[in-house]
Amino acid sequence: MPERLSQEACTLVGSTQPWLHQHGHEVQSFGAVRQFPLGLSYETRMYSCERLNRMLADTQILHALYKKHHWLVRGATFYQLHLMLDKHGSEQLVLIDKIAERVQTLGGVAVGDPRHTAELTRVPRAPNGCEEVPAMLSRLLEAHEVILIDAHDAAQKIGDMGDDGTNDLTVSEIIRTNELQAWFLAEHLVDTPLVHVR
Repeated sequence: MPERLSQEACTLVGSTQPWLHQHGHEVQSFGAVRQFPLGLSYETRMYSCERLNRMLADTQILHALYKKHHWLVRGATFYQLHLMLDKHGSEQLVLIDKIAERVQTLGGVAVGDPRHTAELTRVPRAPNGCEEVPAMLSRLLEAHEVILIDAHDAAQKIGDMGDDGTNDLTVSEIIRTNELQAWFLAEHLVDTPLVHVR
């Protein structure tokens, strides 16, 4: 650990010296919600935060998979796939922020540490190395399906509980983005030749 500044050094530096190596107390535990005047019950906000954090963890992993495959894709369609995977990854990053902000709006704590995310996700872990392109795309497609199954279930239950804001985010953003991206991926897995020979 770096040496602490002496009293004399602090005096010489003045108030511009950053306070380094600070550690604070946890002021809100993960899984707890604070009370905000949102017109939603404690139980509803707790449930919504729990479901959102699961979707958030899966979305963070999907984003990481998109970036990994964007870097590792190869072959005749490299350029097109490289750009598409990067675009999809950027769209997932936007979703991550929207989901996390919704958790915070409800008074919860959004999952943010990658190690915590790995504990919560239901998306299967990819190999550390590089797979063939169809396997990469199929893996992404399966991750979308994990998110979509959960999102459809969450949207219905959260809607029934009266949390219209979370329901809207889940349907309008999470479901629609993932469905569209899944369509694009699925069309790359159709068994048709790049060129037709007569």
